[in-house]
Amino acid sequence: MDLENKTDAENTIIWNKSRLVVKGYGQEEGIDFEESFAPVARLEAVRIFVAYAAHKNFPIFQMDVKTTFLNGPLKEEVFVQQPDGFVDPDFLNHVYRLKKALYGQKQAPRAWYDKLSSFLIEHHFTKGIVDPTLFTRRYGDDILLVQIYVDDIIFGSTKPVFAKRFKKVMKDNFEMSMIGEMKFFLGLQ
Repeated sequence: MDLENKTDAENTIIWNKSRLVVKGYGQEEGIDFEESFAPVARLEAVRIFVAYAAHKNFPIFQMDVKTTFLNGPLKEEVFVQQPDGFVDPDFLNHVYRLKKALYGQKQAPRAWYDKLSSFLIEHHFTKGIVDPTLFTRRYGDDILLVQIYVDDIIFGSTKPVFAKRFKKVMKDNFEMSMIGEMKFFLGLQ
């Protein structure tokens, strides 16, 4: 079990998290998983995003994906023991086959990134060539920008209605917390 606090710019606790985790330290590459690398937005990329939004004079919004790594389907067959406190007394020797990733698995970040990336591409976004965490969607002369950093997403558009639609599409397909207009992100205020 993993416990964590999410804080804001003033270091005030916004919410508490607890989650069931897998002992991923026991996984071996090539046996238990193939791909574990998931791209993460660089601080410089986020700064450029913020500078572009300021230049085009549009607000940046922030959302948080709840239970992020639980969304990614697994490519490998993964079996886990019954966790303490959740053992079925009728089937003490049974194990569970995971269909989706759990926290702690080496491949969980990659499974989530692949799921979100595919979802955005299916919704007519283009993935950045230099920065695969930046997704853009053009609407004529307008643009919607989306930058992902694991479970945190910032987005904005030159036309507010496109940002509003994006928020709805994400909330309709993933469990999201809308944080609102970005005030603090990766140490940037």
